[in-house]
Amino acid sequence: MRIGIYGGTFDPPHLGHMYAAQAALTLLELDRLILVPAKQPPHKALSGDSAAPERRLEMTRLMADALLAPDKVTVEDLELRREGPSYTSDTLQQLRERCPGDELWLLMGSDMLRTLPDWHESDRILALANIGAFCRWQTDRPEELEARGRELEARFGATVRILPLPRVYEASSTRIRERGDGADLPTAVWGYILRHGLYGVRRDLTRLEPDELRACSLSMVYAKRHAHILGVEETAVRLARRWGGDQDLARRAGILHDCTKYWSTQRHLDYCRRYGVELDPLELKSEKLLHAKTGALVARHVFGQPDPVYDAIYCHTTGRRGMTLLDKILYIADYMEPNRDFPGVERLRELVETDLDAAVAEGCEMSIREMEEKGREVHPNTRLALAELRHGKEWE
Repeated sequence: MRIGIYGGTFDPPHLGHMYAAQAALTLLELDRLILVPAKQPPHKALSGDSAAPERRLEMTRLMADALLAPDKVTVEDLELRREGPSYTSDTLQQLRERCPGDELWLLMGSDMLRTLPDWHESDRILALANIGAFCRWQTDRPEELEARGRELEARFGATVRILPLPRVYEASSTRIRERGDGADLPTAVWGYILRHGLYGVRRDLTRLEPDELRACSLSMVYAKRHAHILGVEETAVRLARRWGGDQDLARRAGILHDCTKYWSTQRHLDYCRRYGVELDPLELKSEKLLHAKTGALVARHVFGQPDPVYDAIYCHTTGRRGMTLLDKILYIADYMEPNRDFPGVERLRELVETDLDAAVAEGCEMSIREMEEKGREVHPNTRLALAELRHGKEWE
């Protein structure tokens, strides 16, 4: 197995880090890439406004997740658990003992390649791993780096490969911390910074603009969910425009509707208990139903969203009797956003342009049919919503 090791302070991890990691996976044909945040870099002191180690670890995990390669990319806290300076030689030794038969590649920037012989136990580093050095075509001279690589190979018997980056993104963690914006960051990393007030970024979470609210929501879920959330947001806005609804409220409901999707059952239950939300027997055992309740609570109590957004998120998985325009818009947007692909979805997309109630009713019918075919209990609210939409009365 060929394993890449990419270390750094990741304070915060930015798009330059992410694109370099992505390039290494391809250029070295890595079977696995390990990202290793440093606790105490030996070559420089952490700045006074640095994030705590556990925060940097979580942000690095968000960046790793954004690569959408969960089977290949992992984040290790090896250096965060060790006392003293985070020496690369110690990290490589730990990984070598764990993976005795694997091919290790230590990844680094061009500046690091130039100073590598001056590192702590550089000979040990070069004995434990091959070197993959990133070459930025905008600022580096490839022939100089190649010559440097040959010197290291001749002096230490190492293997060095220069990795030309197909996509160069010039970014500096220091400048990012000074600016306090998310321009050079993966969206989820920026959202994490906003939510936790890192690097002096102080936002009132109850007064966020949609782009910041979106970043916060995406930081709370796995990256594989991002396309769905964005699809629901844009579909909800379009339907609000089509049917005379409030487009801003539709956008906010779409952004936040799945923000607690990956919470554990116990966390859902604790959160509902905290805010006095009573759950029925079916909700008590279904995370799919619970995330609508806790998502609504987070929208209200963390992000200060108004009652219509709360209500729409609260019922977006089941529907309910007496659905408002926004409730209907979010329900059907969640059901038929552009990433959905199932028999009948095109019919829904056509129908919603001419008859919103009929589209929501058909969505309820499809949901009921799917649950019954799988032998699962249908929530009463879905039947009540369908009965009212079709007949103007409760289900009999």
